[in-house]
Amino acid sequence: MQETKIERSESAAAPPKAGLWSWLDRRTGVDAALRSALYEPIPGGARFAYVFGSGLLFIFISQVITGIFLALYYVPSADHAHTTVSYITKAVTAGSFLRSLHAYGASAMIIVLLLHLSQTYIYGSYKGPREILWVSGCVLFALVLGMAFTGYLLPWDQRAYFATAVGTNAASEVPLIGETLKRMMRGGTEMGTLTISRFFVAHVFFIPACVFALVAAHILLFRKAGAAGPPDEDPYEPKKKTDLFYPRQVLMDLSLTALLIIGLGLLCFFAPIQLGPPANPADAQYVPRPEWYYLPIFQWLKYWHGAASVVGILIIPMVLAVGIVTLPFFDRSIERRPWKRPIAMGSYGFVLLALVGLGLRSQYLDSHDPSVAQQLTKQKSEEQAYMRKPFEPELSTATLAAINTALADPQAAKGKTIFESQSCNACHGDGGVGTAAAPALTGIGAKLSPEQLAELFKHPTAKMTAGGMPPIDLPPSDMNPLIGYLQSLK
Repeated sequence: MQETKIERSESAAAPPKAGLWSWLDRRTGVDAALRSALYEPIPGGARFAYVFGSGLLFIFISQVITGIFLALYYVPSADHAHTTVSYITKAVTAGSFLRSLHAYGASAMIIVLLLHLSQTYIYGSYKGPREILWVSGCVLFALVLGMAFTGYLLPWDQRAYFATAVGTNAASEVPLIGETLKRMMRGGTEMGTLTISRFFVAHVFFIPACVFALVAAHILLFRKAGAAGPPDEDPYEPKKKTDLFYPRQVLMDLSLTALLIIGLGLLCFFAPIQLGPPANPADAQYVPRPEWYYLPIFQWLKYWHGAASVVGILIIPMVLAVGIVTLPFFDRSIERRPWKRPIAMGSYGFVLLALVGLGLRSQYLDSHDPSVAQQLTKQKSEEQAYMRKPFEPELSTATLAAINTALADPQAAKGKTIFESQSCNACHGDGGVGTAAAPALTGIGAKLSPEQLAELFKHPTAKMTAGGMPPIDLPPSDMNPLIGYLQSLK
């Protein structure tokens, strides 16, 4: 007995193991935490059906990293947002790949999250004692959709502007608080810098912070409840087979991560995300369409008008959302086998088919409406044409000062007045800097002679006419100053 005490005393007095990992473990307990995670038993054994949680964590980390790099260049204002995104896409090394990885990652996150929730639902893993785990997963799904919505506006191109305008207008249909909610989202009655600023703060700070907190809570709740395992043949006689998380499940999780890396990389390389022309709120012809994950909701909203909109936009979605979130609290049966839960599986199939059907219906109507299909094709060609153009930086203060100096010439100053009286600045922008509707006129005097400019004013090309420019036939006393003004735009 005395020898045993001496041995224990000597063991306790033994110096701690050397090394950085041992030093870190003594202060954090990281080794015990890793062992607890890696050697957790999995009821029913390792399965590919369980890989979606790890896949979601990988995508979220990827979104955070790519988002940080994009934020290094981005300026959240109506004046500079599109220019900075254009700079990332066209000028920054691998910028287009990075932006595409972030954009495709949003879609991948929604797909994997849907698969994860579907697997949980089909396996009946939402049942007790995992009710709070299910609720946290549903809230995470709503936050991911919110993050996708707020991020969609930030490029401030035509597609982003008008799709977000439709989304914020839909919020105004909510009874009593609709208009207030819309103004709060936009920062006013119209969309502008305040809208971008608020969406940027929500996308980069508020929603990610909530996601971080819920992911941590979700993992802790999962560790507390343990893995549910597959549906048993008999709930009263659960299967005895178990596997440890390491190594089989780890390898399965890594296989999904590798597939995501390869798939997203190929998409970003061969089909990079497009950037369209800058947002032009005056473009009444633009046909807005949301991303695929909001397309069913977009089509659903078309069927509800007037007083009935309260039912379709508020009551039905709210009942459906509350029913999904509170599902574990009224489905108390221990039965988890899908074929023994016809009502639950039938409801799941109905909702899934309805969402897919609404999305396909929207695309079908667009393709079979000649005017809409033609406009959508035109918008796509405009995006492709913009992507082929080299990056055009914003005019610096020095450049603008040079333009103002040129206007010291009375002839050019008179031409500027004529330029504005003819509403040329409505399309070409103040100072001829260009807009989404018409190209920049700066430097045109070095490309075309006064005679050629006069001929273009009188007889616009077919492309100019299609863009909305009418013939301008002015007397020489007005035409010459106008041409002089254009030649001053260096």
